[in-house]
Amino acid sequence: MTTRLLLVRHGQTAWNVEVRFQGQTDIPLDETGKRQAAALSQRLAKQQIAAIYASDLSRAWQTAGAIQSAIMMRNPCRLIAEPRFREMNFGDWQGMTYAEILEKDARAISEWQMDNLHKAPPGGETLLQLAERVQTALADIQATHPEETILIIGHGGSLQMLISQALGLPPSAYWQFHLSNASLSEICFYPDGAMLNLLNDTSHLGDSS
Repeated sequence: MTTRLLLVRHGQTAWNVEVRFQGQTDIPLDETGKRQAAALSQRLAKQQIAAIYASDLSRAWQTAGAIQSAIMMRNPCRLIAEPRFREMNFGDWQGMTYAEILEKDARAISEWQMDNLHKAPPGGETLLQLAERVQTALADIQATHPEETILIIGHGGSLQMLISQALGLPPSAYWQFHLSNASLSEICFYPDGAMLNLLNDTSHLGDSS
């Protein structure tokens, strides 16, 4: 049985532009991000999507809402909040740039970079914890939606982790995939494994980015 996943990273936010660690801070889309969400909605308007699962953080939820509105007339589908697809929790570092963290907490970020699988930012979560919650969400979706196309709207970290796990790679490989704001990727699951058909496609954005 086959499950087809369409993966969308949320549109741009002000903190993306400023290159800040957003994590689970609830930052909304900026004006560019809203235009990107509209462009995504046009691209996906004709897809037969059974359900939309989205991180409940506003930047992902706004992106999901724009897409759902575009496809509802011909393809009514549920929009489901899925907190397990939230971005990695960076704890006390959220809202800071890398340079600011390095100045304030150089030892902690050095230790984290050496072993982020098991070490967490102060007040945050480890890479292993991110992997575990993404894996359980993915397993639940596969079990619930055999032979269906599902849209997932999440974040760079959570979706890169999903791709790594779908392809049977270790959690530490997640950084080898790059997902731009408002990008589209596609994975299909077959009995023998998963196939990555599309990665980080932003051709729909044009001047919106």
